[in-house]
Amino acid sequence: MFSLQHSLRQTPCGWSRLVHSTATAPRPIPEPRGKIATPQDFLKAIGRNSEKRVSIDSWEAFWRVTGWDLKSASVPIRDRRYILWCMEKFRQDLPIEQFAHEPKPKKKIRG
Repeated sequence: MFSLQHSLRQTPCGWSRLVHSTATAPRPIPEPRGKIATPQDFLKAIGRNSEKRVSIDSWEAFWRVTGWDLKSASVPIRDRRYILWCMEKFRQDLPIEQFAHEPKPKKKIRG
């Protein structure tokens, strides 16, 4: 008699890893638009002194950057998240004025 539990016990553990893949599909590189023609223009447009933290000259290389690359370049986590988030919004064709914003001010205690 066939049972699901019996068949799962007989499958080697290594096969279950075939379902999960570490490779992801390459993300599309957006075309420069408007005033934004270089990575430095993009970083200036999103603000927060991002242009001082990341120095990449090529448009293609900039859009291939990962969080690990930014971490190895000593970019703080909050800025890394913001830059990657803005890059994704730009890929989705949203205007920069719609998503770029200043950081939240520090909380005041009793004041």
